[in-house]
Amino acid sequence: MLTAKHITKSYGALQVLKGVDINIAKSEVVSIVGSSGAGKSTLLHILSTLDTPDAGEVILKNTTLYTLKAKALAAFRNKHMGFIFQFHHLLPEFTALENVCIPGWLNGASKTSVKKRAKELLDLLNLSDRIEHKPNSLSGGEQQRVAVARALINQPDIVFADEPTGNLDSANAAALHQLFFDLRKNFNQTFLIVTHNEELAKLSDRIVHMKDGKIV
Repeated sequence: MLTAKHITKSYGALQVLKGVDINIAKSEVVSIVGSSGAGKSTLLHILSTLDTPDAGEVILKNTTLYTLKAKALAAFRNKHMGFIFQFHHLLPEFTALENVCIPGWLNGASKTSVKKRAKELLDLLNLSDRIEHKPNSLSGGEQQRVAVARALINQPDIVFADEPTGNLDSANAAALHQLFFDLRKNFNQTFLIVTHNEELAKLSDRIVHMKDGKIV
């Protein structure tokens, strides 16, 4: 479903990615692991179009992403990709429900249908009693579950997660790990996860090891 070929990326004189190839199948849960500086997050950001490669191509759903113009690429990203980050990136002035709805509204769906799906997702994630709370009144684990619901609102083909449990205690991290696999089971959701968490990596269908800008 997702294919990347010969991805290279440098920042100044530092070559971070050195010709990376990777394939992700539908409904696969794949973890990328490696030491700091190995190029994991840079690769994730390029695969998810949050950064651009110096060379190579990324293909998702038979679309070669970096041939798209900026506006078309942003629309494709919003429709086909979901994102979960270590620090949640929830908008503090909006409620949990509104934070989840925003990508759906940007996608052009009706406000009513988006709000209905957002409530269903928040209920699925045991947050139905927290939907009107703003992020500063939610725990770290609750904020991350709101971020998961936001990532799923447009029914994306793939969810990219960058250290999703890095800011959680062990209990909340374990619950989030289980949630990923429940979502794969119930929705055939595909996940590509950058993580230092060995427990999460071991649970994955496949572990991709990176070292010095290459997959090893």
